[in-house]
Amino acid sequence: MSNMSRGRAALAGVTAAAVAIGVAEPVAVLTGPRSAPLIAVGGLVVDVVPEPLKQFAIAVFGTYDKIALLVGSAGLLAAIAALIGVLAARRLRIGLAGIAAFAALGVAAALSRAGANAFDALPSLVGGLLGALTLWAFVAGPLGEGAGPRPSPAAPEPGPSASAPSAPTPSAPKPPAPEPPPAVAALARDETPAGWEPLDGGDHESRRRFLRGVGLLAGTAAVAGLGGHWLAGRRGVSAAREAVRLPAPAAPAPPVPAGADLSVSRLAPFVTPNREFYRIDTALVVPQVDPATWRLRIHGRVRKPIELSFDDLLARPMVERYVTLACVSNEVGGDLIGNARWLGVPIRELLDEVEPEEGADQVVGRSVDGWTCGTPTAVLRDGRDALLAVGMNGEPLPVEHGFPARVVVPGLYGYVSACKWVTELELTSFADFDAYWVPRGWSAQGPIRTQSRIDTPRRRNPLTAGPVTVAGVAWAQHRGIRKVEVRVDGGPWREATLAPTVSVDTWVQWSWRWDATPGDHTLQVRATDASGETQPEQRRPVAPDGATGWHTVPVKVG
Repeated sequence: MSNMSRGRAALAGVTAAAVAIGVAEPVAVLTGPRSAPLIAVGGLVVDVVPEPLKQFAIAVFGTYDKIALLVGSAGLLAAIAALIGVLAARRLRIGLAGIAAFAALGVAAALSRAGANAFDALPSLVGGLLGALTLWAFVAGPLGEGAGPRPSPAAPEPGPSASAPSAPTPSAPKPPAPEPPPAVAALARDETPAGWEPLDGGDHESRRRFLRGVGLLAGTAAVAGLGGHWLAGRRGVSAAREAVRLPAPAAPAPPVPAGADLSVSRLAPFVTPNREFYRIDTALVVPQVDPATWRLRIHGRVRKPIELSFDDLLARPMVERYVTLACVSNEVGGDLIGNARWLGVPIRELLDEVEPEEGADQVVGRSVDGWTCGTPTAVLRDGRDALLAVGMNGEPLPVEHGFPARVVVPGLYGYVSACKWVTELELTSFADFDAYWVPRGWSAQGPIRTQSRIDTPRRRNPLTAGPVTVAGVAWAQHRGIRKVEVRVDGGPWREATLAPTVSVDTWVQWSWRWDATPGDHTLQVRATDASGETQPEQRRPVAPDGATGWHTVPVKVG
């Protein structure tokens, strides 16, 4: 048992964990970023965490949910590592067993990822070994409290030999009393003897040695971790993406009509810039897919399976279309929705080539990281502009949005259609296969619900009595919006003015002039799609197939 204080023991445990994670990063450069322990375990958490908790994270953190997960995981790991350090100070083998358990968890998580191999266990194994060595060094090794030689008291100086005293003679003067040894004399004067280390000084030196060890090892871990992250970035595909030259579309997108973008302050623009487009997926690290090695397999219950390279894809006639995508996790009035101009190959043509068999009513899109979504085969062949997309707003797909290729399907929520970093389209049936989200309680098929949103004024906007422009967006992809209505304080519905739009596959901006009076007011909006269906008032959560309800915004007019 070590006599370390709890504070030092906890810090030793945290430092050991930092070394384990930091050293694993450069190793993961060789095996792939998904094999790094924190990422691997985080990915496992994403897969097994209860669905209500996952939706809570999305509702609270939005597109920063992954950062929140990693920060939270790191904080939890630090707390557990501190506990391991305290236990190790009592019995080293318990602490080492804790480090081994975490390494085993990292190995298991890394090997559970789609496409994993034995080498993916290496970062967790190397990190665990060095983490255990660090813990030993602090608890029982050279950085521990009892480490280092402690000076011994100086030996007393020999006095006159007692075994051979001089024989006194009557005439001889009495010899002087022997002087005490210097150490004894010093003690008599309440001083520290020369060559002795005072107890407080020894503790001070031990503390300095401990803190030097913490600083050195934590610094090394930080350099290793940041260096590994930098190296992983150097091995990314940004340069390959920049080298891609997209072909001109054989069927360009229709021009955006004048007035489609009302250019009202705080109103979402008609076309969402790539950097502002929402991102919701299960990938904790963005997959880096080299277009030179990328392949797309279209197989399963088909008569003529095919495999395409990226060059094969670019050589095909391209179609360009504006399509609004929405996430099923989008709450009423939420911003997990965006509109972009997509370039790609019609999936209908690809399916015609492979000739699906009778009963193959589902196309499973499979991402490079193993994520799956299931899209009705009939939807992909009904004439809508479902694309295997390679371009977004005039440039190659951003890496975080699926480069080099992804699926875009108008009218369906992303969880059943928008497969990013796609490598397979497998023809199967809904009876035979459940895609990623279905066993987690979501509907197998997810058509987008008719929705509308108030963008301005917002809850905290100060308003002045008089004319106020109320504006927002409405959407019912692949059906289109017929009308949008606004009401104040539960009064009569007033029809808003719809801006022109490109097609039924995009959202539409709307505006309404309100003569605001002083006081507190409540604004509400509802939309009716081209089929005549009006969005319902009843509020329903996002699960299992999309939220419903009227967007309501309280405002104060001065």
